[in-house]
Amino acid sequence: MSHFEKTPGWLDWYAAPSKPRLQLPAGAVDAHCHVFGPAEQFPFAPERKYTPCDASKQQLFALRDHLGFARNVIVQATCHGKDNRALLDALQASHGKARGVVTLGSDVTQQQLDAMHQAGVRGVRFNFVKRLVDFTPKEELLSVAHKIAPLGWHVVVYFEAQDLPELWDFFTGLPTTVVVDHMGRPDVSKGAESAEFDLFVRLMAEHPNIWSKLSCPERLSKSGPAALHGEQHAYQDVVPFARRLMQQFPDRVLFGTDWPHPNLKDHMPDDGLLVDYVAQIAPSPAEQQLLLVDNPMRLYWPEELT
Repeated sequence: MSHFEKTPGWLDWYAAPSKPRLQLPAGAVDAHCHVFGPAEQFPFAPERKYTPCDASKQQLFALRDHLGFARNVIVQATCHGKDNRALLDALQASHGKARGVVTLGSDVTQQQLDAMHQAGVRGVRFNFVKRLVDFTPKEELLSVAHKIAPLGWHVVVYFEAQDLPELWDFFTGLPTTVVVDHMGRPDVSKGAESAEFDLFVRLMAEHPNIWSKLSCPERLSKSGPAALHGEQHAYQDVVPFARRLMQQFPDRVLFGTDWPHPNLKDHMPDDGLLVDYVAQIAPSPAEQQLLLVDNPMRLYWPEELT
């Protein structure tokens, strides 16, 4: 039993997800998910802004198989800070079916980077969501980016749409591929043709090294999982944003479940329903192949494509 007490009101992950109606293409990758603890084995960071429930590697891999994915990309969660041991342990247990995105400080050594690369790490995450992390000087982040670039790693960035103007120069100056979490967290009430989302589309259009995850409709939606025409049409207000990116940048988009969905306040999504949501944003088999197989394989398992 963990001695950590969950943040009051914390929503635990959905224990019995439905079986998706959508059959995923062979080799599909869940390109954004997390592991939490277990806290008895991998304690949460003292500087964390929240304390989650446990979400183990065994539970993640069971969900992977249940939903029809073949592989995972595990992203370091802020509750573990720069202690990547839980993530690295999950990579080791995956037998090559998972890759990782870690959080690092500028004091990381080449020896540590080489060991993480051998374990399956392929990226580092920079978090700019102020309610989740304390400020890190951009000079320190840039130092990390230059250290990982020779390994072929990429930078994953997490920010909110209103902060893009002040972050633009930093993002466009990074020496690696840059992957944006959750479409830059647009305010969906403003519409997919809003000036705010236009700016994000321009960022991708002008910088071919920038990719986006079309993930987390449950985090962005105002309408929620309720649907007018059946469950496969849930989170309809987020669809136009993802469709716009899918159509304009088909070779630079990814999708992930975001399991176990940290810090959600109003509902905990059924992960089977999230898989079915893919049919709305990538309706054709060709689009699903790009989104779920070809693109993540090119980014995380390129050695298997040669």
